[in-house]
Amino acid sequence: MSNKTLAILSYITIIGWVIALIQNNDKKPKDELVTYHLKQGFGFFLLAIVVNIATTIVVTIVPMLFFLNYAGLVLLVLWVFGIINAVNEQKKPIPLVGPMFENQFAFIG
Repeated sequence: MSNKTLAILSYITIIGWVIALIQNNDKKPKDELVTYHLKQGFGFFLLAIVVNIATTIVVTIVPMLFFLNYAGLVLLVLWVFGIINAVNEQKKPIPLVGPMFENQFAFIG
């Protein structure tokens, strides 16, 4: 697969992320674009899980805060920005949350 395809695949489900990770690890040297988007994608998946669990707990306890469920739409928009950056082959972080993931996850790089 091309590096662009692997970068895009790193955002498409956790299975796609694992495939992109394995393909990138097989390359010598590893591609920086794919590694960057693997880190962004992994961080985003973790963030999405935490946000979804937190909003579910809060809305279950305080139903009047049902509007917090719209955080999922914000995550969807951020996810699309990540994919667009991968399609354009740019090493740009996901807006708002991407800079948190840039120097994390040493096991990926």
